[in-house]
Amino acid sequence: MTPTLLIADDEALLARVLESELAALWPEARVVSVVHDGVAALAAAREHQPRVAFLDIRMPGMSGMDVARELIEFDIPPLVVFVTAYDQFALEAFERAAVDYVLKPVQRERLEATVQRLKARLSDPAEAEDGDDEAAVGETDRLGQLLARLELLEHATPGTAGAPQRQYLRFIKALVGQEVRIIPVDEVIYLEATDKYVNVVSGAGEALIRTSLRELTQQLDPERFWQVHRGTVVNISCVASAVNQSLGRLSLRLRDRPELLPVARQYAHLFKQM
Repeated sequence: MTPTLLIADDEALLARVLESELAALWPEARVVSVVHDGVAALAAAREHQPRVAFLDIRMPGMSGMDVARELIEFDIPPLVVFVTAYDQFALEAFERAAVDYVLKPVQRERLEATVQRLKARLSDPAEAEDGDDEAAVGETDRLGQLLARLELLEHATPGTAGAPQRQYLRFIKALVGQEVRIIPVDEVIYLEATDKYVNVVSGAGEALIRTSLRELTQQLDPERFWQVHRGTVVNISCVASAVNQSLGRLSLRLRDRPELLPVARQYAHLFKQM
C-alpha cells in the first residue's frame, strides 16, 4: 500500500523543501496535501486520512500540538513527525516519548533517518491498519506523553535561582445573574469548555465565564489542574478514581459529584497504575 503523507508548515518555502526532500528519499510515498496552518492541517487530515503527518509545531490557527491532540482521536491515528525549531533541552522530550522530529532547517541526513524509522513502523504488522488495538494504543500513549511534556515546557517560566516563584490564579470571577461570584480556585472541581465560554464547576454550583479554556488553564497550577480531554481540565484532588470503560477508554469518578469525566487517549497515561 502506498504510504500517504500530510505536510503542514506555515512557511511555504520550508514546506516545499520538505516535500521535495521526501520525494527524493521516499519516492514510493505520496504527499496528499500541503497546508500552511493548523486548521487546514486538521481538515486535510480528516479528508485524506494520511498514514504520516509532518506537523510544524508553530502554526497560526492551531499549533502542531493542537492538531496532534485531535489526530490521536482518529480511528486510525497517523504517525506524527514534528517539524520544530526547539532547542536541545526541549528535544529531550521527543527522545523520551519515542516520537520523531525534524529540525528546521531540514537536514537531509536527519530526514533520511526519520524516513527509515517511518518505513519500519509502517511495515510492522502491528502498525498496519488492521493491526491490533494494543499497538495503536501504544502509539497514542507515546504521543500523549510527548504532548503533556511539551505543555509543561511551554508553561515553565525560565529563570535563575532565587527568582520569584510564579503566582497562579487564586480566584475566578464569574457573572451569575446580576452578581459577580468570586470562586476560590481551591473550590473548583473541573472546568469544561462550552463554545465561547468555560463552565466552572465548583462545590457551590456552576458558572460560565467568557474566556477560552486554554487561556484559563495557563493561569492555573499544572500540578493541581490536569487536562484530561480537549475540553476538560480537572482538579486532581477532586478525583476519586479512574474507571476502565469499553475499548480501553478511561473515565474519572469524582469525589462529590455523580458524573463521570471521559479521559481522551492522549491523557490516559496520567492515570496508569504506578
